Amino acid sequence: MLGIETSCDETGVALFHTRRGLLAHALHSQVAMHAEYGGVVPELASRDHVQRVLPLLRQVMDQAGVSASQVDGVAYTAGPGLLGALLVGASVGRSLAWAWGVPAVGVHHMEGHLLAPLLEEPAPEFPFVALLVSGGHTLLVDVQGVGRYRILGESLDDAAGEAFDKTAKLLGLGYPGGPALARLAQQGDPGRFRFPRPMTDRPGLDFSFSGLKTHALTTLRDTPADDTLAADVARAFEDAVVDTLMIKCRRALRETGAGRLVVAGGVGANRRLRAALAQMAEAEGGAVFYPRIEFCTDNGAMIALAGALRLAAGASAGPEIEARARWSIEELS
Repeated sequence: MLGIETSCDETGVALFHTRRGLLAHALHSQVAMHAEYGGVVPELASRDHVQRVLPLLRQVMDQAGVSASQVDGVAYTAGPGLLGALLVGASVGRSLAWAWGVPAVGVHHMEGHLLAPLLEEPAPEFPFVALLVSGGHTLLVDVQGVGRYRILGESLDDAAGEAFDKTAKLLGLGYPGGPALARLAQQGDPGRFRFPRPMTDRPGLDFSFSGLKTHALTTLRDTPADDTLAADVARAFEDAVVDTLMIKCRRALRETGAGRLVVAGGVGANRRLRAALAQMAEAEGGAVFYPRIEFCTDNGAMIALAGALRLAAGASAGPEIEARARWSIEELS
């Protein structure tokens, strides 16, 4: 299965074999290009995908020693994401499938992240609870199997990744802000400030992170500046996000009775979050699973895997080229 990912600012291509596993993968990140603007510029992202996707495809097929005649299907990210960027991958993927006479599968971007830990050993067994923290999405999902998803909770405003990026911008950090804030937080004093843990004092599994960004802003404004202020605010912010996610995950495991937690998406690479969730899962008698760090962010491997699983279940796309900027994971079957 050939997988193509172009939903935002990373071009990913991979080949996955249902028996041999991941054969090859390649990724081009646009971070350096967008850093000049402090965020993703959709038109620039789309144009860069056009330039990168076919060279990456040739690189991956050469690396795997696979010819076009050996490809049994083509998977591409069909949504959600930036529409122009999605259309690049959808157009290339659907056209290759037509030219090669094989099925095409449009993959839901968040389903790709959700299934990415299945690329690892040991892989989580169904059912499990998934925490998806990718870009503009923060979701808790009850996963009974491929295509059997029920959203338990989601962010009512800013997602965790968005809150990281916006708070990093307040602190004068570069793009992407999340990793930069995490590095700065390592130098911070955890006892100087305590930020609220939003929506943890009431029932439910929804999230709200926009207030933490505002709390960081008022703390910076009302505190006399010193050499450690930025690092201490970064640490307080990160601790609040990590604690909030951990509390909600523990609540979801208890409410569903699931013994397995899957964490995927860019924020899932945060070391403090991983440590907190591992400690929580051990205390709950469960286990937590992640994709490898390089597959936490957008990549072609997760799309190839998801496409292979869906193709095996009989799914395929029609002849039209479709992409969806918005798409609920609960609409999948």
